[in-house]
Amino acid sequence: MKVSVQSEDFDLASELAGFGQAANTGATVTFTGLVRDDTGQLDYMEIEHYPGMCETAIAKIVDDAATRWALTDFLVIHRYGKLHVGTQIMMVATAARHRAEAFEAAEYLMDYLKSRAPFWKKEVSKDGTKAEWVAAKDTDEDALDRW
Repeated sequence: MKVSVQSEDFDLASELAGFGQAANTGATVTFTGLVRDDTGQLDYMEIEHYPGMCETAIAKIVDDAATRWALTDFLVIHRYGKLHVGTQIMMVATAARHRAEAFEAAEYLMDYLKSRAPFWKKEVSKDGTKAEWVAAKDTDEDALDRW
């Protein structure tokens, strides 16, 4: 069981080594988010966070998810700093007795990380003329409504 907010990249295979090995685990789900370029103009995304507050907020929602879905294991990694297109931003892994619990818990965690975790994201264009903070999206808020 792990929550990490870090600047350095992570290796999926290393992070998943030994994950979800409890005897009562019947399913594991993993998700990795990448920096994407919707406009064709993005050079990188700068992600900022408030150290301490961020980890505490993520740990709380992970605890909520672990209780709600009786998770046997979980892993949340979220990066900060200057991240170029195609690089890993975050990873969520959940393990539970049944696949529905593992999938639902993973989606819950991803929805929370996208909309409520205290990160601030700025997109910077390839030519350096545009640097804009990413605003919250209605679709992200709508995703939270189902929980």
